[in-house]
Order: sequence, then C-alpha cells, then structure tokens
Amino acid sequence: MKRLIRFSKLFVPAAIFSAVLAVLGITGYVYNKGFNLGVDFKPGLIQEVQFAPSAFGITWSGAGNAILSFDRNNIYIVNSGAGIENRTFVFPFSEYRTAGAITDAMVSQLDGISVNMISQRNVDSQWFVFSTQGNPYLSSDHAFVVHYLNPASGPIAITDVREAMASIQGVSVQSMGQPQDRQFMIRIEDRGDGQARSEMITGLMEAAFGRGEVVALRSDFVGSRFAKNLTDQAGMLVTLTLLLILIYSSIRFKPQYGVGAVLGIIHDGLVIIGFVAWTRMEFNTTTIAAILTILGYSTNNTIVVFDRIRENLRIYPDDSYVDILDKSLTGVLNRTIITTVTTMLAVLSLYIFTTGAMKDFALALIVGLICGVYTTTFIVSGFALVWEKKKIQRAKKKQALAQAVKKSK
Repeated sequence: MKRLIRFSKLFVPAAIFSAVLAVLGITGYVYNKGFNLGVDFKPGLIQEVQFAPSAFGITWSGAGNAILSFDRNNIYIVNSGAGIENRTFVFPFSEYRTAGAITDAMVSQLDGISVNMISQRNVDSQWFVFSTQGNPYLSSDHAFVVHYLNPASGPIAITDVREAMASIQGVSVQSMGQPQDRQFMIRIEDRGDGQARSEMITGLMEAAFGRGEVVALRSDFVGSRFAKNLTDQAGMLVTLTLLLILIYSSIRFKPQYGVGAVLGIIHDGLVIIGFVAWTRMEFNTTTIAAILTILGYSTNNTIVVFDRIRENLRIYPDDSYVDILDKSLTGVLNRTIITTVTTMLAVLSLYIFTTGAMKDFALALIVGLICGVYTTTFIVSGFALVWEKKKIQRAKKKQALAQAVKKSK
C-alpha cells in the first residue's frame, strides 16, 4: 500500500492562511475602490488600430455602383445598378503580386475607376491591410485607401502610442499580437463629453505618426445600458453557478459536501478577486471567463475527492473519518498532479506567447489552478472534517440526553 500522507495535519494552518488571503483580497478591493473595469463594463469606445502605411486610394466615377470587398487572398469589386449588367471582378493576390500589378488590372478592367498610387509599385499584395471602417461603396468624393504592412517593419513602442493618446482622459492602450504586427487596442471611457469618437483616435494617431500611417481594423461602442446589463448578467451568472453546484453536490453526495463545494468556490473567488484587485488587472468579460473556468476546474477536482471519500467510506467502514480523508486525498494525489501539470503547460504557453487580454486570461488561470488544488485539498476537505466532527458531537449529546432521561424515569 502506498504511503499515507497526513493532509489533515495542515487543515488548521491552511484555514488560517486562507482567512488572511480573504482579508487581503477584500482589503485590496476596498483600498483600490473596486476593480479596474474595462470598457466591457462601462460605456465607451473600443478600437483596434494597426500602424500600416497607405498603399493606394481608389475612387469611382463610372456608371452604377462599385462595391469593394476583400479577404486574405483576393480583392472583389462588384459593379451593379440600373441599366447595367451586374458584374463581379476578382483580383487574386496570387496572380497580381504587387500593388502596381493589381491597380493596373483594376484600371484596365473597370471603366470609371481611378487609382492614386501612394506607396512604391513593388509593394507585395500579400501585405495588404484593409480597414473595416471604410465605406465599401466607392465614390468620387472619398478614396477608399488600402494599406500595407511590410513584415520587416520594426515594432511600435506602446509608450509612444500612450503618449499620442495622452490628451484624452480615461484612455487605455493594450498591445495585441506580436510586436511586429504593430497592432493595438485603444479603449476610451464615454464621459458624455463626446470624446469617445473613432475619428479622434485616428486623428491623434496620424498627428503623432504621420497621415495615412494608421488603419482602423475594428471599432465598437458600448452604451451605458449595455454595460449595466452586462454587469448584472455577470453577477447573476456567478450566483447561478453557486446554486447549481450546491444542488448537484447535495444530490450526488450529502448536503455537507454541497456546502463544502460552494465554500470552496467562494474561497477561490475571494482569492481571484484579491489578485485582480491588487494587480489592477483589467476586469472585463475575459476575466469573467477566466474566473468561471477556474471555478469549474476547482469544482471538478472537488467532486473527484468527494467520490473517493464516498468509496473509501464503504471500503473502510471501521476507520475514523480523518483517516478516510487522508486516504482519499492520498489516493487522488497522482491524478491531481498529472491533470494540474498538463493543464498548466497549456496555460503557461498562452501566457508566454500571447499578449493583451489573452495574457491576463492565462495569468488568472495560473493563479486559479494553483488555488483550486489548494482549496480542494485543504479547505473543502477540512470543512468536511469539521462538519463530521460536529455531527458526531451532536449525536453523542443526543445519546447522553436520552440516557439521562431514561435514568430519571
């Protein structure tokens, strides 16, 4: 038989340590006046920008309408309208390998299209970057600008981007992707003063880095009502999770195990809340996803331990409950180590090789994975032991009372 590890000897020190962690977490939340909320939970603008020079601009003065669209491999121009035949022109990057070649093909195939070459003609068409904010309907008044990004271009320092946006209050800047992608997410809180406008972001970027050097990839505005609804839904989601786990654990095992599982979830939640509050990590929908993932992982580990306890109670009916706990925790130790380490390898890869919100997500998971194993091993199991001892004490008192009543008669 494998060596029995007396986890129960650490239940009291672990309870004291957890109480300190909980107090620190609540203190951090109060001291920092809540979380560092992302724009997901407060009204504002989210815009993704990329530093990519302009390649060429396209205008249209022909018959009907000309609509431009694109994907990773082609540019499409659809010419339609009253009195003309609807036609779709496809310009594959594999066939037209340079900006000069693809613009020459556009001019030769479509009557009414004009191209203003801004970059060198030998710019590789595989480098093209398209703005999702541009009007797909080409016109003679405003040119649709196609940008490009040379893979050999140097990175843009995030400090320079923050300095360019320094004139706006309530702005945050996050790097996205790899440094050579030169891509950033800019968030502006809506204070009701009209500053949360995508045109302002682009204008400030171009003023600092040059006209035509910035392309807006995505722009989303979060209204105040949506932000409030999202906050309410997040709270309801966590509350419902606690309730369902309590019901499931109580039905599958015993009520004390259900209460213990919920206690473990609350403990994990307090630890993560303290971590997020003290590190000032941005609290957004990604953070909510990380917290729920952590709670699910911890609960799964807790259910495995409970199942082993129930099994050992049948196998060793004469053993004390504390021995059953130690045998159960020792029995699942290998499984706990293997699953945690393998999961941690994947999460560490996310943390090392990603940036921005995904890096924060991975960091929260790392803390949560460690906390989840600790909670199941010491906090939830310790609570089950305390509950069992209280039950035995109540049974002894009831028996002693019954005997006293019997003797008095």
